[in-house]
Amino acid sequence: MGRRKFIAGNWKMNTSRESAVQLARQLAAHLGRVEDVDIALCPPACYLLAVHEEIAGTRLALGAQNMHHEKSGAFTGEVSPVMLCDCHCTHVIIGHSERRQFFGEDDELVNRKIIAALSHNLNPIVCVGESLDQRESGKTMEVVGTQLRHALVGVRPEQLRDVTIAYEPIWAIGTGRVASPEQAEQVHAHLRSVLTSMYGADLSMVIRIQYGGSVKGDNAAGILAQPNVDGALVGGASLKAEEFIAIVLAGVPA
Repeated sequence: MGRRKFIAGNWKMNTSRESAVQLARQLAAHLGRVEDVDIALCPPACYLLAVHEEIAGTRLALGAQNMHHEKSGAFTGEVSPVMLCDCHCTHVIIGHSERRQFFGEDDELVNRKIIAALSHNLNPIVCVGESLDQRESGKTMEVVGTQLRHALVGVRPEQLRDVTIAYEPIWAIGTGRVASPEQAEQVHAHLRSVLTSMYGADLSMVIRIQYGGSVKGDNAAGILAQPNVDGALVGGASLKAEEFIAIVLAGVPA
């Protein structure tokens, strides 16, 4: 469908300044000129500027792992979209399951963050996904569809092109368990059908839907080969240069 693959590395609460710089330097050297895949690195907020210095002038984009929906204010410990832009971010992960599970973020808050990101020209990577109990009880499509609809309330059609959807089954995050390529494709196709119902077929076909959940170099090719899988949101494997490089290269068109 002409959708360029998009691979994003979510470093979560890992690395030191030194190791973040070293990792960014390695990735810039090996991937900085890759033209057929879009790539973003999402380090901890305190290392955004340090990583930016290593990837500036390459094709690697810089993303944040979270943000507050207000521009400024008495929100101790939070980071605003204005601050992210000041740190040269172009992307931000919103609604990751760990934010929902450990920090109480709900669909309404996720939506507010998405609207704020778009209003500041940040490209949100919007996460949806079901728990193991929800999958085993046959509620996967209902759960992810509801999350997606609520996330995009108020997002105008012309803004949707700047949004990436990331399907991340909670039961596969950091567990070593991975949805089969067929399972991933089934959910991605459903998410695209939800987008079609909201925005029409033409627009839904240009929106990228990443898969996230224990993606590694040895399983990336099978997942990325699916027609509705447009990239990956990579967790643990993004902390290892060799693994992340292999995942990115798996997304390069043959």
